[in-house]
Amino acid sequence: MKNKIVIALGGNALGNSPKEQLELVKNTASSIVDLIEDGNDVIIGHGNGPQVGMINLAMENAFNSNVGPEIPFPECGAMSQGYIGYHLQQAIANELSRRKIKKNCSTIVTQVVVSENDEAFTNETKPIGSFYTKKEAESLSKQNGYKYVEDSGRGYRRVVASPDPLNIVEIDTIDKVSNLGDVVIAVGGGGIPVIKTENGYEGIPAVIDKDKSCSLLATSLDADMLIILTAVEKVAINFGKENQSDLDSLTIDEAEKYISEKQFAEGSMLPKIEASLDFVNNSTNGTAIITSLDKLKEAVNNKTGTIITKNKVLEDKKTRSL
Repeated sequence: MKNKIVIALGGNALGNSPKEQLELVKNTASSIVDLIEDGNDVIIGHGNGPQVGMINLAMENAFNSNVGPEIPFPECGAMSQGYIGYHLQQAIANELSRRKIKKNCSTIVTQVVVSENDEAFTNETKPIGSFYTKKEAESLSKQNGYKYVEDSGRGYRRVVASPDPLNIVEIDTIDKVSNLGDVVIAVGGGGIPVIKTENGYEGIPAVIDKDKSCSLLATSLDADMLIILTAVEKVAINFGKENQSDLDSLTIDEAEKYISEKQFAEGSMLPKIEASLDFVNNSTNGTAIITSLDKLKEAVNNKTGTIITKNKVLEDKKTRSL
């Protein structure tokens, strides 16, 4: 059965340097082209936390050393879209060619409208860039005035505002290209955050959560599936404990119950669950799946992953229908 699928790529599918990323996206492309080969239409979104942080830091160092102009943060986001999109579309095009599949793959630099009154601008929470020790983060904060927080036990990272996406400026173009049968890469890094002014759109310093933007993208395109890729095969409750339980499926009511019990970590699984619920609630008849990149094809074929649906518990993964 042919499906329109929006895939949200997690950071594990990309890299922290051009060399590393070029290698990683080959495996990413192979998993994605598996779905295309089965006849599905695929639209891809991705994160950019490490990449936009790297670009922003490089631009700041150049400016502080008087060897380059000051580059605003939205422009750094646009650069990251082009940089990651280039690697992804090249790898996907090469894999399509290797399998003799005649499709094009294109990146659409995407703006996403946010509200300048979003509470996120008074509570910065989105990690970007490199990891630092506590001492390094405190020293950097004194120098540049940025906020740094501890990130999942891995070290300290700079945080910026992460407003909610309201609508996608280039959605009609994305839809038209996808309907031609081509592969589209869009809302890279969650999209370039813009606000609407009397004179048109204006970029604003922030990073939109890529899972939320991919959820909005899937809803706007009336997609059949939203697939959010992460480091684990399935969503779990009591994660990391002796009584950890992996979940084959979740209904909206079940997910909301687990959210109220704080079963899903903020900044990790929680935004993925929330994005999935947004899509399932707002789509015509869509389903969301959370799984790992290496299990992507199996998840689409109902063999693994965690599927999120409106209200029906799907007990038998072999017979469940998407």
